[in-house]
This record gives sequence, C-alpha cells and structure tokens, in this order.
Amino acid sequence: MNNIIVSKFGGSSLADSTQFGKVKKIIQSDKRRKYIVPSAPGKRFGTDYKITDLLYLCHGHAEQGIPFDDVYKVISNRYMDLAKDLEIIQKLDIETYLIAIKEKIASGASSDYTASRGEFLNGLILSAYLDYEFIDATELIYFNRSGNLDTEKTQGVIHERLSRTEKAVIPGFYGSLPNGNIKTFSRGGSDITGAIIARGAYADLYENWTDVSGFLMADPKIVNNPKHIDKITYRELRELSYMGATVLHEDSIFPVKRSGIPIHIKNTNRPQDEGTVILSDFEALNNTGTITGIAGRKDFTVIAIEKTLVNAELGFGRKLLSILESNGVSLENMPSGIDAISLVIADTQLENKLDNIIDEIEKQCNPDSIEVYPNMALVATVGRGMMKTKGIAAKIFHALEQKNVNIRMINQGSSEINIIIGVETDDFEKAVIAIYEAFENPVEAK
Repeated sequence: MNNIIVSKFGGSSLADSTQFGKVKKIIQSDKRRKYIVPSAPGKRFGTDYKITDLLYLCHGHAEQGIPFDDVYKVISNRYMDLAKDLEIIQKLDIETYLIAIKEKIASGASSDYTASRGEFLNGLILSAYLDYEFIDATELIYFNRSGNLDTEKTQGVIHERLSRTEKAVIPGFYGSLPNGNIKTFSRGGSDITGAIIARGAYADLYENWTDVSGFLMADPKIVNNPKHIDKITYRELRELSYMGATVLHEDSIFPVKRSGIPIHIKNTNRPQDEGTVILSDFEALNNTGTITGIAGRKDFTVIAIEKTLVNAELGFGRKLLSILESNGVSLENMPSGIDAISLVIADTQLENKLDNIIDEIEKQCNPDSIEVYPNMALVATVGRGMMKTKGIAAKIFHALEQKNVNIRMINQGSSEINIIIGVETDDFEKAVIAIYEAFENPVEAK
C-alpha cells in the first residue's frame, strides 16, 4: 500500500471561498490525500457563469477583434475575491498572473490556452491556500503531435516527479503538446486528469468530489427517490454512462481501470455521505438476481430491413455498414433475425441523410421490404447480478406489460450484464419507472 489518495474537486466544489473552506477541511481530514486536482470555479448560483465559459467568450471576442475587457473583468474579480477572502493575497500575486493572461489572449492565444487558464489560476489559489506545492499540468500531462495523450511518457514523468513530491496541487483539464503549446482534453476534462495522476502516482484510491453523493439507480427526474448505488463495477458504469448516466464521464474511467484503482464519488457538501465506489470488474461482489441501474436515451430511428434468408447471404451486413459509413453515420445497435436486420440510429446522426440511406440500401441490398420507425427510445437495464440469473428478462418484460408498454426491440449483449429494450419515445419514462418498480417495489414515480 502506498497510502496515497488522489482527490479531484469539480467546479461546484471550488466555486467560492466557502466551498474552498469545505475542500480544505476534507483534504486535511485524511493525510493520505496528497495530490489534488482542481477544476475551474463553477457557478455560485443559478444565474452565475462558469469561469471556463467566460474564458471561451473572451477568446471568441479576441478572434473577432471585439474588446473583451468587461468579460475579463468578471473573471478577474472572481479570482481576486477568492484570494482576498482566503487571505492568501500576500502569498500569491494573482493579479500579475491575471494581467499576463489577458495580454496573451489579446495577442491571439489559442482557444485551448485560454480555456485552460481557469484551472491554472484555481490551482495556484488552492495550492497557496493548502500550502501544497503547485505543479503545472504541462509538466506532467503530454500529448503527441496528433493531439492524443502520450500515455507512456505521461505516466513515466508523473511517477518520477510525484515520487519526490510529498503534496501537490495539479490543475486539471489540460497538458502540453511536443512544441510546448497548451492542449486541453476534448471531453471529461479534469476527471481524466485526476485519473491519469492517480495511475501515475500508483494511488490506492482516486476520489472524485462533486455536488452529488454518487450514482442513483435511475434518473431522479423520472423516478422519485431512486435507490443509491453503493458499489458498481467499471463495466456497469460504462454501460450506464453510454446510455445517459452523467455523474462521471466514461473516458475518465480508463486510466484507473488499467491499474485496478477504485474510484470513489463523493459529495463536497455532504462529505459524511457514503458515495459510490467504482471497483474492478474482477471484484467479488455478491449481487445475484439484482440490477445495478437503469438508464436510457430518446430520439432514435429504427430502419427495419427484411429479406428472405438474409442470414445465408454473404456480405449483407457488411453492405449495410458500408452504406452507413459512406454517409458518415454511426450505428447504435443492430439486432437481427433469420430474415431481418434492424439498424438503430440516433436521430442526430440522420439529419438530411435518411432518404439517401434508404435509396442505397434498396439499390445495393435488394431487400424484400424496408420500414422506418421514428420516435424510438432505448432503455438499458444493467447489473452484474443479472449474469446467469434466471427470470431477469421475464421480470422486465412482465413489468412493461403491466404498464402497457409495447416493446419494439430487445437486445442482450454477450456479457449478460445489460438488456436493452426499444420502446416508443412517449413510453420512455413509463418504461423506466416500470422496470425500477419491478426490482425496487414499491416506489412513487413522478
């Protein structure tokens, strides 16, 4: 055991000086919290602005030759107020940094550089407040010339640097290209940085502090008081994240998954809550006969293709996939039968392309019939407890029948931890509620 915890704090956790105080108390409550990864300040109230959004606005103005003084003044005031409220103004000359950054944006700095300054400045303030060393992410996180993470170099540098650093604050969201320019992560931001640092530090635990107490079994906008998920595997999380669960971006899972480092989702405002622990897929968790969560997405179209003995026709599936590829369309799902194949495609992929795809299928595949079913939704029931458990699918189908929900599509992956059903968009919420009630009965639904 290395007795190392890497803790990432999101924008809501560091939105103002009161939140900084909560973060400091959390960090000091466990001496194993050695490496801290902050996001840029988030909203303090509903009509407030996220610092990163304001920085992007500054960059947009600068590109068009429009003055951005007023917008940047809002940013400057946020950081100056933080430094004053936290009484670190004597330790950290934050104003000098703010002036230099403004000049660089005005001189044509890149969008990535501009956006990354939110985390950079917040990291400086947090390190001064905690009396931790500040390490710029450009010294640890490296991208190659193609803009992809250079994993081998990054991990080696992190391990070497942190092995001789007792405590440090490392800003999230960005790193450096071979030419030294700033490069930001396209998705997942500081969550990914935290996971990379945890892996490089050989941490025992990666904490992700946010404004929610972990994962829930279902969307609370659909189900009232859904049950809290105590433990979940990486595989289950990926399935749920893909289908719409958004507490933690799925890209941030991979760095720690490789090393088997658990992730603990915690609430900065309620640190006493247990949160959700994300564990290796190989952890022995006894959940036989249960599900872990339900998630789903709306706005799909199904193209149903029928042709006699399609299963015996060589290359039929390849033709369909090449047609989608030539139209720049990705496939969500492809359930099939002896004489039929269905293509499940997100509506956002099909804009102004559906008619052309249908024409090409008719010409190249010569099907007996093609039917298009719009307004479809997918609902995924996920859980390691479903594996080799009899009656799970029957329970789901019976629950939907009781709620008068018509199932338009069924698909179960070979992993046996996920059953996906397709329903009419209007039945989406009803389907989620029905499945939840079947396994966590009774529950009051919205």
